[in-house]
Amino acid sequence: MAEADTENAARPWPPPAGAYAEERGLFQLLQNMLEELLIHKPDDPIEFMINHLKQNNDDAPRICVLGPPASGKTTVAMWLCKHFNAIRVSQETLLFKEALRQTEEAKAYKERNQKIPNALWANLIQERLSNVDCIKQGWILEGFPENQEQAWMLQSSGIFPRHVVMLYAPDTVLIERSGGKRLDPLTQEVFHTTFDWPSDPLVQERLVKPEDLSEQEVSKKLLEYHRNFPEIFHIYQKVLKSINADQPSVDVLSQVCCGQLLKEAVADNTKLGELVKPYIDSGCPVPNNLVLKLLTERLSSLDCLSHGWVLSGFPRDVEQGEQLQKAQINPNRVFFFNLPYESIMERLSQRRTDPVTGERYHTTFRPAPTPEIQARLRQNPKDEEENIEKRLNIYYSNVKALEDFYQDAFYVNADQDPYVIFEFIESCIIKPLPCRKP
Repeated sequence: MAEADTENAARPWPPPAGAYAEERGLFQLLQNMLEELLIHKPDDPIEFMINHLKQNNDDAPRICVLGPPASGKTTVAMWLCKHFNAIRVSQETLLFKEALRQTEEAKAYKERNQKIPNALWANLIQERLSNVDCIKQGWILEGFPENQEQAWMLQSSGIFPRHVVMLYAPDTVLIERSGGKRLDPLTQEVFHTTFDWPSDPLVQERLVKPEDLSEQEVSKKLLEYHRNFPEIFHIYQKVLKSINADQPSVDVLSQVCCGQLLKEAVADNTKLGELVKPYIDSGCPVPNNLVLKLLTERLSSLDCLSHGWVLSGFPRDVEQGEQLQKAQINPNRVFFFNLPYESIMERLSQRRTDPVTGERYHTTFRPAPTPEIQARLRQNPKDEEENIEKRLNIYYSNVKALEDFYQDAFYVNADQDPYVIFEFIESCIIKPLPCRKP
């Protein structure tokens, strides 16, 4: 009996099968198909799954951008649409750019200055999101749902966002910001008389002041928003990301380090981490396809999409750069740090770590404060001169081709005061984006 139980017990997948499933996204595919089955409950599950696979839209973005008036919802939504090549859906697009069955009915409410019923909004959204372009390319739903009833109606229609971006800022800032808001009726882009004025004179001339922007109207909308916010937060809390909208976007950068990502994947015991762990333990380089999968997943998360990202130490060669390009991960700034060979050796070979506290020291620039600490300091084997030499040889053999690959890169003299380096980098960041060469 014991033998039979043992034979019938679930057996773990052999490593090649797990690697195959991970590389081809089978785990995510099965999860998405199960979710769709439970949401739609089709009479014929097999036929439904076949049609679902034909649509091939599991990776299409489904994102809601929410927030109080003047928090920057339109700016964020349009940026996400450009990044993902997704479809933007908002009050304006539903009422004035779409020919939906109930568009005229909704417009009639608007013309009579009456509030459009939640059920009517939900019907318009459901019809729009069921169109082929939204199914194939994904959608960014701006400003919806506004309240709990709308959220429930969307859910009952099978509309479940994978991510919800919730912008926030102090009411005083939002009221002040709304007074300078201007809209380009041609592109629907939003500008501001103080913070974001367009440089093109033609755009300046056609900007218009949106309706209902008096301080009283904005205050009224803010009160309504704060009344509805807790219920929406509760519904979407598992997929919600709150972002402080009271700051320049250039100051809100997320830093991503490949080495840290690999260690986190191993520490979190993820499926990808299990594939990475043997390479980390043996000290061998992690294959490019695994690193790229981790990077793609991390840089596609909401904080990176909304705030931006800084990728440290990657790519290391042209092949990795080309793989990033194929994955649509394109940096708008690239910095190469230059440092003389002697300075590199001096900085790395004299680094020491206190095994008791984990504190790091440098025999020249930051020596240990006491003889007792000095006596117990240890050197990481990778900081031995022989190993530094090997890493430098690999770097020098790849850097020239990588510099040719990123022709618009900036070059930084790293052999100077850190504050001078920071100021130079900051000056490069606030410059207009480099034009892509034809």
